[in-house]
Amino acid sequence: MTSSSSPSQDTQRVTHAYPEGLRADALMEEDVAWSHEIDGDRDGDQFDRSERAALRRVAGLSTELEDVTEVEYRQLRLERVVLVGVWTTGTAQDADNSLAELAALAETAGALVLDGVIQRRDKPDAATYIGSGKAQELRDIVLETGADTVICDGELSPGQLIHLEDVVKVKVIDRTALILDIFAQHAKSREGKAQVALAQMQYMLPRLRGWGQSLSRQMGGGKGGGLATRGPGETKIETDRRRIREKMAKMRREIAEMKTGREIKRQERKRHKVPSVAIAGYTNAGKSSLLNRLTGAGVLVENALFATLDPTVRRAETPSGRLYTLADTVGFVRHLPHHLVEAFRSTMEEVGESDLILHVVDGSHPNPEEQLAAVREVVRDVGATGVPEIVVINKADAADPLTLQRLMRIEKRSIAVSARTGQGIDELLALIDNELPRPSVEVEALVPYTHGGLVARAHTEGEVISAEHTAEGTLLKVRVHEELAADLAPYVPAPLA
Repeated sequence: MTSSSSPSQDTQRVTHAYPEGLRADALMEEDVAWSHEIDGDRDGDQFDRSERAALRRVAGLSTELEDVTEVEYRQLRLERVVLVGVWTTGTAQDADNSLAELAALAETAGALVLDGVIQRRDKPDAATYIGSGKAQELRDIVLETGADTVICDGELSPGQLIHLEDVVKVKVIDRTALILDIFAQHAKSREGKAQVALAQMQYMLPRLRGWGQSLSRQMGGGKGGGLATRGPGETKIETDRRRIREKMAKMRREIAEMKTGREIKRQERKRHKVPSVAIAGYTNAGKSSLLNRLTGAGVLVENALFATLDPTVRRAETPSGRLYTLADTVGFVRHLPHHLVEAFRSTMEEVGESDLILHVVDGSHPNPEEQLAAVREVVRDVGATGVPEIVVINKADAADPLTLQRLMRIEKRSIAVSARTGQGIDELLALIDNELPRPSVEVEALVPYTHGGLVARAHTEGEVISAEHTAEGTLLKVRVHEELAADLAPYVPAPLA
């Protein structure tokens, strides 16, 4: 009885000891206080109120390393990775360079590369990419290093992805998924985000899989349900695929609408006969640095792969005063996923529609010839093979002089520059001035001072050979296009009899 009466007596004492406004706080303090008379006979550890209400973590229930059935649905989270490559063609140095590039891609995505292995095979294994025995060895490497992700230097089929995950018991992704993740991180504009989303859905569509409810079927089309059905309906995974296709169709329509605005701007430049120059090249070759050096555009420059994705068009001027536009395009890489090439085709059209391509290559790279070949392959895919090209060997200040000599001997239309120090930039500007298409009609006209707009157009749209101010007006000798030549025709002096 004493134990049952003690709490009421304690409560009464607290009520008198505290003012009315602090009564609730006093009761809380009494609840959490420990009394030998009340609590002394209780067995086991006692918890405070906050501890009793808190969530307690139960150890040993995590299935992150074993349950890999929903890998594609998870957010790509690269932390500690092991790289795997299959060497099928080329030299051992080529295979090492390819894996080194994969390591740079993984670091750009935010991963810590722990180890990398290469296997020599005639072709990748159809089941596990590297073979069942090597997959077991890879499992031992994963356990030894504590990695939680394996990245394969190639595009895996859905079957290869499933079988390799079953063996190594950790998340497995391929080169395509890695590049898509980097693009998703770096896309900033609305169009860039839409293009990346479209490429991701194209990649994910054949790789959707599930179990349990993902394979359950919807009710058929009968009125009363139960047995009154017309047959099994869609499974959930079929519904997911249908929804993805609908989203892809919607995304393509949105990208097509965005493409219209860029085409209008391009047509406006063509109408004014403004030449265009496109900067293309391997990722991290220094395209944005070169654009900043030539135009002062202030585009983001970072020593990372695919630092800039959105095309940037800036106005520039040649040493002779001719205006032209300079467009920075998305960087290329070996084995660029075809999903990205298709999604970014509208953006890459800047290369195909240009009058001149500045093909930027990293002169300090161990194998710049391979970079040139990879970029030209993508340029062919977008139909820009007929555009004149100047090979700009960037980072000349850090490149091996023998490498520069070899490249300039192989590439006849090439120039070595350094966007960081400004070396060779003046020579590049003069080369652009010489290579840009020139107006085809040469006109000599005496333009009255009341038509100063024609003189301004001659300077912006044409090439002024000479200009002399006379009492009657401005005597121009210019090389212009046909449209402006027709406007200047009334002011061409009549030939002397």
